[in-house]
Amino acid sequence: MLRALTSRRWSLRRDSESASRTYPVEGLVEQETPTPTTVDLPRTNDGEIDYDALYEDESDNDLGSMENHGSVVTHLLSQVKIGMDLTKVVLPTFILERRSLLEMYADSFAHPDQFVKIVDMPTPKERMVQVVRWYLSSFHAGRKSQVAKKPYNPILGEVFRCHWDLDGSTDTQNTSTEKHEVGDGPVPWCSPDQLSFVAEQVSHHPPISAFYAEHVNKRIQFEAWVWTKSKFLGLSIGVHNIGRGVVTLLDLGEEYSVTFPNGYGRSILTVPWIELGGQVSIECPQTGHKANVEFLTKPFYGGKKHRVTCEVFAGSDKKPYYTAQGEWNSRMDGRWTESGKTEVVFEVANMKPRRKLVSPVSRQPAHESRRVWRHVTAALRAADTDAATAAKRRLEQQQRDGAKRRADAGDKWLTQLFSPKGEDGWEYNTPLKKRLDTSKGTPQRKPANNAEGPR
Repeated sequence: MLRALTSRRWSLRRDSESASRTYPVEGLVEQETPTPTTVDLPRTNDGEIDYDALYEDESDNDLGSMENHGSVVTHLLSQVKIGMDLTKVVLPTFILERRSLLEMYADSFAHPDQFVKIVDMPTPKERMVQVVRWYLSSFHAGRKSQVAKKPYNPILGEVFRCHWDLDGSTDTQNTSTEKHEVGDGPVPWCSPDQLSFVAEQVSHHPPISAFYAEHVNKRIQFEAWVWTKSKFLGLSIGVHNIGRGVVTLLDLGEEYSVTFPNGYGRSILTVPWIELGGQVSIECPQTGHKANVEFLTKPFYGGKKHRVTCEVFAGSDKKPYYTAQGEWNSRMDGRWTESGKTEVVFEVANMKPRRKLVSPVSRQPAHESRRVWRHVTAALRAADTDAATAAKRRLEQQQRDGAKRRADAGDKWLTQLFSPKGEDGWEYNTPLKKRLDTSKGTPQRKPANNAEGPR
């Protein structure tokens, strides 16, 4: 749920309002020029670049020490001062991560079973702890490299869609050629037993990303919006995350509001790495339960990296009924205060992220993330920074041209899938809650036991 760095952002225009249609994008010209390569790239049977294989390829061309790029780093540092907002600073292409920030947000659900399991917990205490478990275990999947790299800044109107299979889902086990599709929502072609996700870049100033996920059969949804303020801190870059997310359990009427930690790009002159820091909260106003989470930054001398502590309270209680501590990128251990029972909250070594299911790039409309960035991605994978920079600059110019046309015509940007929610961020236009409210005869799922239960 976190972007490492920020750079220049751009604009484009949409020409359609239906979420189920293909959206032509003003100013976005399809680039068909083959990407120059210096290393072999995966190819289809007809010899074309296999962009789908590129996005599934998690191998990393490590940039190594920034000292190897001394002239670029010197030029970059000449543009900035301590405390300066980095929005207008153009960052070098070689630090890019080969995917959009919108796709990075999808990694919050890389363990979809942990998310939908929230619904299956029989008591408010256990449900809150499961929300904490899913939330804290979601951060490690977003980091594809030990070295800090920056995902692409989404262009205005860019959309990313995907879905996941879950353990034991009927569609995973079904060998029939027919598949029951939900027909609406973020991914209309997925099944009610799959978790679906969609994200859209809804604003340019400030650069706001909105995203939404749902599981139809479990009656659970998640809605979030976030934007960042980035500052140069001398030997590091600080990223302040503004926004929030809400997990909604539709059959129980419970909402769990979550905030996001800050991020830091450390050691930017040598081998950069990512650190999370700051306090976040998880609250359920319906049950009165609250979790206070603190991401601890490494002390200047000694101490461990990536430490996290968590305390979970019921109502106005001063004593937590559950505590947890550990590292967000390796392992966290929890303890039920009353019984003294201990457990592993999560252990990354035993958690393989579930593969996202994404439509082939060749079938995606022009505004979808992987299609928008495919030439930049191919050039980066080929270690051709000149071609990557040229492809990125073409996108930049197209978005500037589109923004100018809108300004000259007095047109206002219209979002596709999300709408402003007063002063409280953004909301998905057709969430599962709204669709169920307008449908008739939809069976309601109830937990086996809604009592607190002894712990």
